[in-house]
Amino acid sequence: MSEYLYELGIVFRGFVLINYSLKELPTQKKKGVAKDLRGAFISAINTFAQSAFNNTSLEYLESGSILFIFKISEIKSNDSNSKEPIIMYGLVDKKKKNPDKLVKKFFDTAEPILELFNQRYYNSDFTELNQFESFLDEIKAFFE
Repeated sequence: MSEYLYELGIVFRGFVLINYSLKELPTQKKKGVAKDLRGAFISAINTFAQSAFNNTSLEYLESGSILFIFKISEIKSNDSNSKEPIIMYGLVDKKKKNPDKLVKKFFDTAEPILELFNQRYYNSDFTELNQFESFLDEIKAFFE
């Protein structure tokens, strides 16, 4: 999977908690890309899909040669009584592969990472983004 994966991140309430780049996106070479906007976009598009399509979550979007893949779970923060959506996203090069195969591969890769994140940060204060920096080492270990 790592040969196709540009970036992996985790989004909660529209904020990117973790962002791990494996390689530079082709569009980043041409112009600056606002990574902070990704979290808001990912949360908004998934909320829209759940509302408009009867609680169905979005698995992926295609844009040019990039596949945006979403693995959705739930986590509880310490300022809420109920679980809320947490989204792991991947930006994948789809030029050489069937999108459905890439989505399956991403889900196989993302599931254990998202489960580990959920175990480690369940009932945490998600406003303190610095606490997630150490989790980047955990993500790196999955790709080594």
